[in-house]
Amino acid sequence: MLQRRSLLGAGLAAALPCWAADPQAQELIRAGGVVVAFRHALAPGTFDPPGFRLGDCSTQRNLSEAGRAQAQRMGRWFQARALVPAQVRSSPWCRCIDTARLAFGPAQVWPALGSPAGTSEVTHEAHVRELHQALGAATRQPGRFEVWVTHMFVLSALAGGTTAVGEGLVLGLDAAGGPRVLARLEPGL
Repeated sequence: MLQRRSLLGAGLAAALPCWAADPQAQELIRAGGVVVAFRHALAPGTFDPPGFRLGDCSTQRNLSEAGRAQAQRMGRWFQARALVPAQVRSSPWCRCIDTARLAFGPAQVWPALGSPAGTSEVTHEAHVRELHQALGAATRQPGRFEVWVTHMFVLSALAGGTTAVGEGLVLGLDAAGGPRVLARLEPGL
């Protein structure tokens, strides 16, 4: 992909699709009863600096210009397919809020989507239970879908596995009522 982009030039590369989506992803989203949970767009580095504060973006790891462009491409992918989320929720970290806002517009900040960094294990477990309950509620609403923007650790605790920066998981429930990844929206930078 990188070689292709360099050959195409910056202008045309920006028009390339944001993802290599599972073939059924668009149909699943359109049918509703799912949550599309994204790991935030590109924010270089790992972890936030010591002493970071929620609500003060200058103390956090933030989106790079490439990350901001990636988030905008996320939104364009949905717009091009007339897929409009019923609700957009975000972790309180600035990189997640910015990803959600650049892709979808206003987002509701939801502490349950926050990174487990700096929280107790009990709080993190309570947040994961809250996410499971909200996912269950969303799956009982055909014809609508929600978008959640969060962190790799939250997605791992919710659905297992790892996610790439900017990757989206189309989530539903399995037969036992647990979270299940139905499709993936793989990022393209």
